[in-house]
Amino acid sequence: MCTIEMKSETRMRDWIADNTATSAEAIVTKFDAGAKIAELQAAIESVIRGKSETVKFALVTLLAKGHLLIEDVPGIGKTTLSNALARALDLSIQRIQFTSDLLPSDVIGLSIFDQKSGEFEWKPGPIFSNVVVADEINRATPKTQSALLEAMAEEQVTVEGISRRLPLPFMVIATQNPSEHHGTYPLPESQLDRFMLRLHMGYPSLEDERSILHDRERINPLDLIRPVLDQGEIIELQDMVTSVRFDEALVDYLLQIVDETRHSEVLELGISPRGSLALFRSAQAMALIEGRNYCIADDIKRLVLPCFAHRVIVNSRSSGLKNRTREAEAALQDILQKVAVPV
Repeated sequence: MCTIEMKSETRMRDWIADNTATSAEAIVTKFDAGAKIAELQAAIESVIRGKSETVKFALVTLLAKGHLLIEDVPGIGKTTLSNALARALDLSIQRIQFTSDLLPSDVIGLSIFDQKSGEFEWKPGPIFSNVVVADEINRATPKTQSALLEAMAEEQVTVEGISRRLPLPFMVIATQNPSEHHGTYPLPESQLDRFMLRLHMGYPSLEDERSILHDRERINPLDLIRPVLDQGEIIELQDMVTSVRFDEALVDYLLQIVDETRHSEVLELGISPRGSLALFRSAQAMALIEGRNYCIADDIKRLVLPCFAHRVIVNSRSSGLKNRTREAEAALQDILQKVAVPV
């Protein structure tokens, strides 16, 4: 077992070395990346009041080429955040309302027989868009939920033995209600693992809620959002993320956190290599958003909960079966307290 874990850690280090810039030079770009990112964040925050950190995490997911899951009670702004981010990008957008009778073909498409030509004609589904807003994803059956697996992992869908590439950049922004709400189908671990970050909105403060009421007195502020980034700029920013430097001491820090989740007595399921890579890449994206071409330990610490909490499983002995999410976050907080921060 130790030999297998050592090999896995070695492969992880090799991947990081191959996919991270080693030069100390500043990242070169054709446009002012910092100004564009700030403009994008400001556009979203004109609609989503008082949730600056949540908006920043959403931008991390976009720049790190990940997918975003937003979970909270109804009416808190999950779909509004999804739509605000989508509208601020000059990309093709499709929204899918997930229901219990939604079929996989309603998501990915199907072939329809054309009587005039005597042949089957492919009709692509809404998944063939740059940004797919999957609203209330856990109201669909597991069969329909699984239609997104290949698309999210490989940026393609395979139907009738034919693989079709999705447009790039490609991002799924899914919302879901807590699993204890009626009429929901909890996402399986394999599906949850495809989401880079899971975010919680939370209730706004009274002052922020006052601003929300005044903002919507006469017009929906969503209608005022104009695209900030086009397709080429987004792809360039995503490429810039891979050039953010990641010091070897930070690699050790990240891997120690991951290793603790795999040996914790509280957790039944620890973090997989996919989760390690998600934290690594999202930390690079956070550094870029903060205007740096290098990562710091705080980038990792800020992202551990949104990146890892939906990937771990609390064992039955340590779980009260009331709020698994909070229990998972508490276990991860304990691990962060235990692992020494590099200086």
